[in-house]
Amino acid sequence: MDYTELLYATHEHVATLTLNRPASLNAWTRTMEEEVRSALARAGADDDVRVIVITGAGRGFCAGADMKLIQGISQGTVPRPPDAESPAMQAAAGMEANFRQRFSAMLRIPKPIVAAINGPVAGIGLCLALFCDIRYMAEGAKLTTAFARRGLIAEHGISWMLPRLIGTMHALDLLYSARLVDASEAAQIGLVKLLPAQGFAEAVQRAAADLANLSSPRSMGVIKRQVYDGLFQDLGQAWQVADEAMQASFQSEDFREGVAHFVEKRAPRFTGR
Repeated sequence: MDYTELLYATHEHVATLTLNRPASLNAWTRTMEEEVRSALARAGADDDVRVIVITGAGRGFCAGADMKLIQGISQGTVPRPPDAESPAMQAAAGMEANFRQRFSAMLRIPKPIVAAINGPVAGIGLCLALFCDIRYMAEGAKLTTAFARRGLIAEHGISWMLPRLIGTMHALDLLYSARLVDASEAAQIGLVKLLPAQGFAEAVQRAAADLANLSSPRSMGVIKRQVYDGLFQDLGQAWQVADEAMQASFQSEDFREGVAHFVEKRAPRFTGR
């Protein structure tokens, strides 16, 4: 499949999606969004892919929405697509409606999604990163929520996700001020995991390959669903789901392989079944 604003590559069971508009710090466009959605669906459906990495080409991750798009919206020349389903549709769909929004659909892809934040990230680019499961950030990189300094509000689910990641006070600080935050502070408040800028991409790929090759794909998929479903469940519900999922795990090939490779002291050969 050909992309114009995205690069797609696979290696060692890891699919890497690279936002590819380096001259504009990978500013977000409608085309890029369509291609990211397509590539995520492609990686999610590929049995050979066990982990997905999202990063940016050149020196940036994603500088937010392309200014031409923002100017068009401000002048009323570019229609805004709805970010969510209607309240009636959401009520009918129940909990699953939470996973059908612009970025929350990533939470339903049954594979770890890793953000490799190699450089500046702002606005909608930060929202994309927040809906990844793990965020690595290169030393020296900076982020900003951006919205309040553009006369905008906390959109694309950031007002829901950010407090759950770093707490209400830190979230409101970043959202109110829209100030630049460097990678070391972002790591300190628990938003990202910090890695050296030198060899950053290679370090992220090693971490992703470890997940892809040392952990059961089946286990990771079930655990991901447990964690995100748990945001909408009480403890009793989450506990019951876990008990049922554990019984199913006992019947899986990956459980038998997990025991066998440990006893035999060899590398695992998980199948995801």
